[in-house]
Order: sequence, then C-alpha cells, then structure tokens
Amino acid sequence: MTELTDRHAATQGIDRTVSEVVLATTMRYTQYRRDQLDLDAEFEGDLGIDSVVLISIIDDAVKELGLSRQLAAAVSVANLRELISELESHIPTGPGAERLASDPKLAVGERDSAVPRGIVDWDSRSMRDFMDSRESDLYANAREFAAHRRDRETEQLYWYGMPLQSRCTNRALIRDELTGGTREYLMFASNNYLGLANHPDVLDAICTATRAYGATNTGCRIIGGTNELHKELERRLAAFKGREACIVYPGGYAANLGCISALSGPRDAVIVDKLNHMSILDGAKLSGAVRKIYRHNDMADLSRVLERSADQVRGMLIVTDGVFSMHGNICDLPEIVRLARAHGARVMVDDAHATGVLGARGSGTSEHYGLKGEVDLELGTMSKTLAGMGGFVVGDEEVIEYLRFYSNSYVFAATIPAGVAAGLIAAIDIIEREPERIASLWANIHRLRQLLDGAGFDLEHSESAIIPIVIGEERRALEMGRAVRARGLFCQTVVFPGVPLGDARLRISVTSEHTPEDLDLAAQIFIEAGNETGVLTSQGGRQQ
Repeated sequence: MTELTDRHAATQGIDRTVSEVVLATTMRYTQYRRDQLDLDAEFEGDLGIDSVVLISIIDDAVKELGLSRQLAAAVSVANLRELISELESHIPTGPGAERLASDPKLAVGERDSAVPRGIVDWDSRSMRDFMDSRESDLYANAREFAAHRRDRETEQLYWYGMPLQSRCTNRALIRDELTGGTREYLMFASNNYLGLANHPDVLDAICTATRAYGATNTGCRIIGGTNELHKELERRLAAFKGREACIVYPGGYAANLGCISALSGPRDAVIVDKLNHMSILDGAKLSGAVRKIYRHNDMADLSRVLERSADQVRGMLIVTDGVFSMHGNICDLPEIVRLARAHGARVMVDDAHATGVLGARGSGTSEHYGLKGEVDLELGTMSKTLAGMGGFVVGDEEVIEYLRFYSNSYVFAATIPAGVAAGLIAAIDIIEREPERIASLWANIHRLRQLLDGAGFDLEHSESAIIPIVIGEERRALEMGRAVRARGLFCQTVVFPGVPLGDARLRISVTSEHTPEDLDLAAQIFIEAGNETGVLTSQGGRQQ
C-alpha cells in the first residue's frame, strides 16, 4: 500500500483511521481483497464501482468517522486516494477535535444546525437514504421509508403507481388514490410508441389464441411449456431483426439477466456504459464477471477500459443501451463495434426503447446506423412498442441455442402465455405493413422537441421518442411534476435510483397517437409549470 497523505503530523492517528475505514468499507461492498484495491484505480473504469455502490461506501465511512451525513452526498471523487484525502480534510482539528471525532451524534448535530434557513422543513433525504440501515432488523429500512413516503405523498410529490381506469392512449383516466378523485390526463408516460396496445388486430389475436390455448402454459419452455406460437414468434422476431435465430424470455429484465450471466463468468469482463439500464448491471453482477464501467458514450474512455482489460481477462462483452431510457440519446454504435473488433470483444445492444422507433423499418439501433449483422447480439423487450410482455435476444443460431440451455431465467421460468405471443405476432404484422406509424411518431417527436427547446428547457441530447426535461435538484423536479399533473398532464418524475442524485428530471414519452393539439397543449402546460416552479427561470428560459 502507498503511504497515506501527511497533511498534519498531529493528526496521523486519525489519518490512518480514515484510510482503514475507507478500505474496510470498500471491501465490504465490493468483495475485493485489500491487495486488489489500488488507491489510484478509477472507481468505475478500473474497479467497476458505480455511483450507487460508491454512495453506500462513502455513507458508511462518513457514519463510522462521525462526520455529517450531508457530506456523503457532496463528495465527488474518482478514486480511493481522493476519497481518503477528502474525508481527512473534514476531520476536525484543534480544541475539541478528539471529542467531535469520537462522538458521531454530536458531530452530525453540529453540522446539521448549519442548514440554511428556508429549507429546514424540507426533508432532503432521497430514496438512497433508506437502503442500508445499520439496525439488525431487516424491516428497519421499510419502516423509515414508510414515514418518508407518506410525507411525500401528502404533499402530492410522490405520485407513483396510480391506477388507470381506461385504456392508455394519448389520454387516460387515472385515479388519484391520495385524494380519491379520477381525472383524464394527457398521457406522456406511456411506451406505447406506435399505438399498438389497443389495435383491434392485436386484441383479436390475443382473445382468439387465449380461447384456443388457454390462459397460461403451466410450465417452463424447456419442459412442457412451449407452444407453437412461441416458435412462430421467435421466427418472426428473428426475421424482423434480420438475424438467424431468436430466444424469447419472460421479460426484458430476465433477458438481460439470463443472456449476460450465461455468456460471461468470473474469468471475463462485462464492460458497460455508465447510464445503462439496471437490468444490464444486475446481469453483470449475476455473471460473476469483472465489471468495468465507461463514461457515458465516451468512446475514448471505452477504448482505455478495453486496453486495460484485454490482458487481465479471458473474454470481454460490451453491453450498451441502444436508446438510453432516462436520457433519450442513442449509443455511438459504429465506434463501439470498431473498438470491439480491434480488441476482440463481443457487443450486445439492448434495443428496449429502439425497437419500433429507430430505423426505417423500426428494427432498431443497428438498422439506424446501417450496421445490420455487425452486432453480435440484439436484445429487446416486448412490453413497449410491440404491445405485449416478454423479452428476446437475437443473434447467431448456435449462440441462441446455447442460451436455451444455460440461461437460468429461461430454463427455470415459465414464459409468456400463447395469447400474448399471438398479440405480439399481430403487432409485428402491423409494423411491417404500416410504416407510416413510424413516420407519424417522428413528426410528433420533432414537433414537441422544437416547442420545448424553444421555451428554453434543458432537453439534454435526446434523439428518440424519450424527451427529458433535466432539472437536477430532486425537490424542484418533484414540484415540477406536481405542477404538471395539476394541469392535467401525466409524465414520469424521475429521481434516484432512476437517475443519479442531482440529475432529477421529467421524462416525456411521445407516441404516434398524440395529435398536434395534444403536443401544443403539452408544451403550454410544461411552460406554465416551468415558470411556476422556477425551472425555466433557472435554465434561462422565457417567462409568460
């Protein structure tokens, strides 16, 4: 181990304590041995420690050192050396220092008293704060979060999981379980991008097949659960994506878990974009492979990670979202493929929000870039554009057949009912015969994006049907969401863990079903809410 920072000779004892606390906490959360923790290794690219795990490490270290809990959210460091140095700088010195350092409650209390006036009544905790209680009772987190959640709901800030009382189209009836009222909302929280969820052909196919084959399969695919419609669906999806073969999983999450964990293991590296969907990260964890994280869409950083990893592992799998689900931008697939070839890595693209949206035929990210057949594996969900349930992976036939026997989330789980499979086949039929739906979707995307951009909102780098209004501060984002709903529009308010702390936003989903009048009214509502909450003022937008 390298020598610790010698800032003050008088505090060497405390400095060693900081180092030991940080290293011990890191080992506890990552399962690394002490000799594997190079103080200068980057948390993400070298150690595979993402922002969620890092916050847990910092939070535990702060608690153990008796520092203010507010410090945990404020620390921004790239490696262990910087973290140790940062925490050392907050260890009190001078008269009373020893007392403060050894009494966590006193240290926290004194620092909490410095909270600026005006926000003392605001509970600044996020969902992050209810993940790792130090109490022995496993229900402690649930109890603490319950009180927090009730307060947020009382203020109409948490509005998650409210039930629809109608079909979900461009508008929907939603019951507010907090007030007991029901209201029609403009719906901008649906992933029904091409409007197929309520198409008569899809509904008829589901009803007909359900009457013929029953409500469910009563078994997993490999033992008694395969229906002829499952086989037909896999043939149609493979043809739609232009690949040799397809495997259908119970869900998109299961597809990522099963595929990644079947193809990679402890001797391999799974290399992921920092903003990938949680199912990709969980698939990497389940595989036991070394996980490496590259900065979002940063191809120079991906190249560096590949170069460092090449001699350390057997094989490398690069996994990326096609369209990033909370940001709306598209991965740099051409450069990812080039770098993968140069370093002998495989590439998997998760097209959950690209299928039916990107490419002239709607077949996804590889079509969008003219890279059909150049990507090793393409994954997708069927609960969005395809208007059903389930997930799938397409690729070379021998690889797909391997997955049928080694993907635990396929082998040991029942799959989608035959009726759902029939509806999905009908949805593919409609996409292929009605390309004008994709054209209508993109006309709507361009119209709403232009209206919101002209108003001065921060839309980040959205290039898809997902348009974020980036706000940053969680409180203001929740208040903006409430102001939008009060005006009769529903979109998603996204806070941690959907996005990192400090990156809160509204997430708008555009569909082909939205009318020009819907889009104009939506823009008006967002502008009014933005002015009311100060979002537009803070972003330099116009006021009305």
